[in-house]
Amino acid sequence: MAQVSPYLNFKGTCEEAFNFYKSVFGGEFMNGIMRFSSIPEHAQHCKPGEENLVMHVALTVPGGSVIMGSDFPDSFGEFKRGNDFSLAIAAESEAEAKKLFESLGAGGKVDMPLDKAPWGALFGQLKDRFGITWAVNYQYEPVPQN
Repeated sequence: MAQVSPYLNFKGTCEEAFNFYKSVFGGEFMNGIMRFSSIPEHAQHCKPGEENLVMHVALTVPGGSVIMGSDFPDSFGEFKRGNDFSLAIAAESEAEAKKLFESLGAGGKVDMPLDKAPWGALFGQLKDRFGITWAVNYQYEPVPQN
């Protein structure tokens, strides 16, 4: 069964927030802190100065939970209440990812079609018919540790 985790967006304070959450909950960052500059395909869409913002961070919390997050650069549009969080799904198979994406997308709007991502995963993002944003990810291969 897929694991669902909160995914928090920040206006340039993601790293500070996640260091704070780590001090509160304990745990470790999975694969460190990934910046937009680490994936050139994403960095090219950033405005000058945004390339060092946090593209992705995942904090494993003792007990098995994971909190994930990123910064929300100006190049993504207007940052406002409602796009400051989403729910991330870690699917256990490609078939499960496709089924969940299709099911959650019924009557909703696809923001990013389910497709192969630069980090070696099948990834897509959508808003369901209730306006909740879901990010579906199936990791083909384990992400190498930094």
